[in-house]
Amino acid sequence: MTTLTATIAAQQAGVSIATIRTWCRRGAVAATKTAGRWVIEAASLARRIALGIRKPAKLVAFTIDTITAIGGSRWTKGGKDRIYINGWTKYLGLEIEHYRSGNISSATLNGESISNSEAYRLASAVYKVYFDVTDGKVYIQWGNSDPRTMTRDEIAEAIFSGIRAAIAAL
Repeated sequence: MTTLTATIAAQQAGVSIATIRTWCRRGAVAATKTAGRWVIEAASLARRIALGIRKPAKLVAFTIDTITAIGGSRWTKGGKDRIYINGWTKYLGLEIEHYRSGNISSATLNGESISNSEAYRLASAVYKVYFDVTDGKVYIQWGNSDPRTMTRDEIAEAIFSGIRAAIAAL
């Protein structure tokens, strides 16, 4: 099996590295993440390129209606008007199973098993995700944990991409 780096895959496909990473996260190409870097199967990338599907991007609008439609809860107090995005972990690609005690029993990140302690670090790296109605932007309030598998920038990118994808799917 021949594998490629994200940079080489982007050059072959004629797309940006960010697009390749998105394809990897969404399963559009067969890939695994090793030591924080995507390793893409060349045959899978060739099939994706052969599809040649380049739909125009759907305009994604962050509005009160779209954010609440994906599960947001509106909160107003003291001059602040926010819509909190509960269950933000699904936009990160983090799935956590719990014992009845509340402890983590198993976890996956983008379909790959991860340790329970890393799942805890990822889940506690973000305190809140919310849409500020006054300025129309999505914000992340960071927690106090430092995950090993993703940087804060990667976490933010994944959450924002997941939210955009959820809105586009409406």
